[in-house]
Amino acid sequence: MSVPPYALAVCIGRFQPFHLGHRSVLVQALAQASRCLVLLGSAHQARTPAQPWTWQERAEMLRQALPEELRERVEVQPLRDHHDEQRWADSVRALVAAALPEGGRVLLAGHFKDASSAWVRDFPQWKLWAVPGFGAYDARTVRDALLGAGADGAQAALLRMAPLLHANTQEFLRDWLDQGHLPALVAEWQALARGRAEWAGSPYPPVFVTVDAVIRCQGRVLLIRRGQAPGLGLLAVPGGFLEQRDTVYQSAVRELEEETGLAMLEPALRQCLKAVAVFDRPDRSQRGRVITHAHYFDLGERALPAVQAGDDARDAQWVPIAELAELEPQFHDDHFQMLDHFLGVLRP
Repeated sequence: MSVPPYALAVCIGRFQPFHLGHRSVLVQALAQASRCLVLLGSAHQARTPAQPWTWQERAEMLRQALPEELRERVEVQPLRDHHDEQRWADSVRALVAAALPEGGRVLLAGHFKDASSAWVRDFPQWKLWAVPGFGAYDARTVRDALLGAGADGAQAALLRMAPLLHANTQEFLRDWLDQGHLPALVAEWQALARGRAEWAGSPYPPVFVTVDAVIRCQGRVLLIRRGQAPGLGLLAVPGGFLEQRDTVYQSAVRELEEETGLAMLEPALRQCLKAVAVFDRPDRSQRGRVITHAHYFDLGERALPAVQAGDDARDAQWVPIAELAELEPQFHDDHFQMLDHFLGVLRP
């Protein structure tokens, strides 16, 4: 038997869900490499219509779709999102180094879909294998079919998706549909669909501008529980859409007051503003293209200001920063990455 030219093939993707197009890429990768490292992107995120399955569930779908002899040559690891693209690339390199401690040639599978695929050029030390498009195999088609059919029609919709999925994946999804996750996801999917319909007549795809406020005080950060979809019930920092006659700072303060009732005069709050950062990844929000300006305020060691939820917030609370890492899967959109950016939640 000939030895594959590469020691390790690296495949990075969300695989929401794992379909036959994905499987074909893994089989081809294993024909060229002794082993394959699969990095499951957007790990540790909350369940949403765009990401209905946890990284552990996606890993299980992947394993079940491969024959035993190939499964033994595949390693699956979670890969979280980062606001800092360099930090994300560094985490990929670290995972590859851990999977290949003795060194060797690496093959990187990459698909040039659009500008969001630019990351494949961040690893010039590895051989790039330009994977062609998946054609009819599309993960979003599967998600929309299941969620669009609603809880009562999802099993029938899964049958219609059978040509896109391995038999074992179909069986996994049949069981998953009965586990109780679907109703909340369907409600979120429907809310997002209504939002897209409102802008369907626009001559150009809409770009939304929002603001957020990260408030630190006494080793705690101010969070809300969202009271409306999208993200109903998830943790978030206070924020909202930019008003027509506001600056981004004015809107951030207004949203902070409306959603938390923070008892602090604006001049004192302004003195606590430490940084502003723009979060603009194209896929950061399920609403579409949403660019937010996040304002970081450090209130120091003063007494915690009183807060009370209002407007779109169901709850408002001061949460110890030391507890944020455990709460990561409960955050809306990229708000955990936002907190990590300002507060260093994941840094040693």
